[in-house]
Amino acid sequence: MRGAIKLFKIMGISVEMHISFLILPFFFWLMYGWKGIFIIFAIFTCVAAHEFSHSMVAKKYGINVDRITLLPIGGVANMRSLPETPTQELMISIAGPLFNIVLTVILFYPLKILLGPYHLFHPDPLTWPGAVAYAYWVNPVLAGFNLIPAFPMDGGRILRAILARKFSYMKATKIAVNLGHGFALLFAFWALSMRPPNFILLFIALFIFVAASQEESIASMKTTLGGIRVKEVLTKEFYTLSPDASIAEVLNLILHSHQEDFPVVAEDKLLGFLPRGKIIYALHEKHLDKKVSELMIVDDLPILSGDEYLYSAYNKMENSKLKALPVVENGKLLGIITLEDVSRIYSLFSKGEI
Repeated sequence: MRGAIKLFKIMGISVEMHISFLILPFFFWLMYGWKGIFIIFAIFTCVAAHEFSHSMVAKKYGINVDRITLLPIGGVANMRSLPETPTQELMISIAGPLFNIVLTVILFYPLKILLGPYHLFHPDPLTWPGAVAYAYWVNPVLAGFNLIPAFPMDGGRILRAILARKFSYMKATKIAVNLGHGFALLFAFWALSMRPPNFILLFIALFIFVAASQEESIASMKTTLGGIRVKEVLTKEFYTLSPDASIAEVLNLILHSHQEDFPVVAEDKLLGFLPRGKIIYALHEKHLDKKVSELMIVDDLPILSGDEYLYSAYNKMENSKLKALPVVENGKLLGIITLEDVSRIYSLFSKGEI
């Protein structure tokens, strides 16, 4: 995510903090000093553990999670693909709030003994016992907020997973999205009715509304592209490159065709892939005499099969930051699929998906 600072990596997952998160420690430091910093550290830990809980369950289902980004209003686990079944989505979504609830129960009696009932039930950031109690209550609040049955909260995903057993995936999504919009408007009305208006709550309302709308777009794309296989839209006419070709030759080919990304082939074997980004780089750096073999991608190149669905192809392009990918079946190069192809198919078939 742009504007994110990488903090550390654990179990193959990078933990990042968006630069806007720094607003919180600054604000709490001004108000409560070191006690405020302690509270923010506790919030940071709870949110990170919440997202790790989602991530661990996702990995159990074969869904790769490469990073967790902490934001002022929560965290985001970047999953490289979406759950395939309602059961998977239910288990992944409930894991985060469940962790916070379990931690709340585990810490309750020890903190009641250490802090005393008064301090535990009267959190106050101005005193150390009160600050510890304040940090403790972050867990149930985080769980409760995330269990609101509306997108983009975990509760919205839980609701969709339950509704998807009876309705279509898209209809279940629309119900959860509409609830998300409803809660956003309710929060906005509440924020504006305060004197003075609560602009933090108003910002949260705006975030919920926008994020819920994005969920609907993602669901629409998954529904539409998830029913079309790559081989059904694959064009049979495409150009390949020799590894010994120069970038100048590639540019000439681009000018006389509509293709901008090229498989690199020798003796009918796929050796690599030359994406448009590498060609543009060579053009800007005036490396027209360079060979294709010097710039082509060989390692970590995602390969598509003809039987894959277009939504899977779209995810692979997004995750690899490539605009096109080669399609290979039984060692034979069948063609390429571009992001433009996916967009065109989505535009044609995205109507009436409910």
